[in-house]
Amino acid sequence: MPELPEMQALAERLQARLAGLTLRRADLLGFSSLKTYDPSPDALKGHRLLSVGRRAKYLVWEFEGGTRMVLHLSQAGRVDLEDPPKKTKPRGSVARFVFGSGDAGLDGPGVAVLVREHGTQRKASWWVLAPGDEGPLAGLGPEPGSAAFAALIRTSDSRRHLTTDLRDQHVVSGIGRGWGDDILHRAKLSPFASLRSLTGEQREALVMAATEVLAEALELERGRAGGLSEAKLGGRFRVHGRAGEPCPTPCGDTLRRVSFESYEMAYCPICQTGGKVLADRRLSRLLK
Repeated sequence: MPELPEMQALAERLQARLAGLTLRRADLLGFSSLKTYDPSPDALKGHRLLSVGRRAKYLVWEFEGGTRMVLHLSQAGRVDLEDPPKKTKPRGSVARFVFGSGDAGLDGPGVAVLVREHGTQRKASWWVLAPGDEGPLAGLGPEPGSAAFAALIRTSDSRRHLTTDLRDQHVVSGIGRGWGDDILHRAKLSPFASLRSLTGEQREALVMAATEVLAEALELERGRAGGLSEAKLGGRFRVHGRAGEPCPTPCGDTLRRVSFESYEMAYCPICQTGGKVLADRRLSRLLK
């Protein structure tokens, strides 16, 4: 799933390419993806795009007049830039947003943003929000790098697993299981520890690790060209998805996994759990 670094860099590329253009049309290609009915997408036609920004894992498109469009790519949603726009409907298509220059956006061939999903799940979503309506952005937690995030980590007495709190968008926003694994490894913390159990030094290590890992990831993402079209976004993580490989630190151990129904978590026993191997629930069921 694209997380904060991927979405921030994508927002910057879309801002550079599209800001100031006028929306010609918004084509709904996956009917379950649009989560609002009023205002309708037609309300955006003929309006100039002021900016493309980001909040948590959402792209936020600001149009003149105060209406916004919000896009969430979910697990396998991707974005392609079409210059000039195409009329095809590729497999997994969600929506196509066609922009042009001029007062009505009709000058020149224009450029389009195609949103589509890989795989079989159809969870990418978009909203058209009236001025003042926060839609899915309401209730999101603070983002890493902010003073509010640091205060939360330093003061929370949550008893939940760290991996759960970091991925809960209402607690902390912008982190998923990918960068969450890498952050906990950098901080040398067990994914099954809780904020309540951490010492002051460990809390500071978590604040620092989240800031550093995401800043490094953002710099890497800023080197990507175009949209965000690759089917697989792995390979850039140091820990996540690398179970069975040597730990990236010189500790000499191998990365392990804990498997859940729809995802897995990676960690290093030496670096994070004092040498303890955490129970892999899916493997435990197979061995019964």
